[in-house]
Amino acid sequence: MKFVQLAADLREEGLKQFYLIEGEEAYFRDHAVSAVEKACGLANPSLNHVRYEGETLKKGLSSLMTELYTLPFLDEKRIVRVTEFYPTEKEWETLRPFAEAPCPTTVLMIVNTGAKKSELRRKKGVTFVDCAKETEETLSRWLFGMARRADLSLDGDAASLFVRYCDLDAARMSIEIKKLRLLLGEGGRITRETVEEHIAKDVEYKIYELTQAASRGDRSVFSVIAHDLMEKGMDESALLSSLVSHYRNLADIAGMRGTEAEVAAALGVKPYAVRKLRETASRLGADRARAMYLELYGLAAGMRSGKYTKSGALSCATAKIFFA
Repeated sequence: MKFVQLAADLREEGLKQFYLIEGEEAYFRDHAVSAVEKACGLANPSLNHVRYEGETLKKGLSSLMTELYTLPFLDEKRIVRVTEFYPTEKEWETLRPFAEAPCPTTVLMIVNTGAKKSELRRKKGVTFVDCAKETEETLSRWLFGMARRADLSLDGDAASLFVRYCDLDAARMSIEIKKLRLLLGEGGRITRETVEEHIAKDVEYKIYELTQAASRGDRSVFSVIAHDLMEKGMDESALLSSLVSHYRNLADIAGMRGTEAEVAAALGVKPYAVRKLRETASRLGADRARAMYLELYGLAAGMRSGKYTKSGALSCATAKIFFA
């Protein structure tokens, strides 16, 4: 199940005995762990909440298995939490008896970043909580709930901008909501103007704005964003690389078929980006996109070989984008 479904599952289906909480979104992982802990209702966590690091289990699982079948003391439940543990098939065979017939008073949580591929999610008896990053659409819907719990209202056009400014980072979204609660007060309204004024744009979003300004020929906006990015530590080389990547994606996407999800997976971008790239490619034209990619790639290659300086290469790229 997705992280956003966990609360409803605990409420409607009850507590399970074996959870795999896995994914790169730390905010989701932390809140999933907290939700399971709350459902267990431990009065004495110092006695009944045992923690292991996966690294410590390399020599064997005997101590872990002992903890899984130890009865709680002065509580109805006992939690055993293991972090960054990716069991082999041999180790799974040791864990399988607990998964298939668990001790009714023990809840096992394996909490992983997903740095390695875990096969546990497919095992019988394991409840998988997917804590991967969510799509912009899902996070936008979720943001309405965050705002409501903070006694704030949220305009529809502000939600998607809010999510993009935070680069789909749930932890940062939570922090920004708390900040706006202090700024706006109870019953405050988050508008598009509120987001633009009070939420700092993520660098990735600024690069997105830079490339969009380039695609639509808006030189003044392009110059302002480029200057702002360089003040924040990016150099001409990084800006030119971003432009090369943007026009390469435009050239590729102009000739690609398939759903947004399929194209996003092939290009390594978000589905929302595919939608925007398709709109831009349609407006710019496939031939123009391909020609610009080759021109900018040549400038980047010349810069790396020493033929051009970094500032010279970026100046030439700007001239080709806006005056060719």
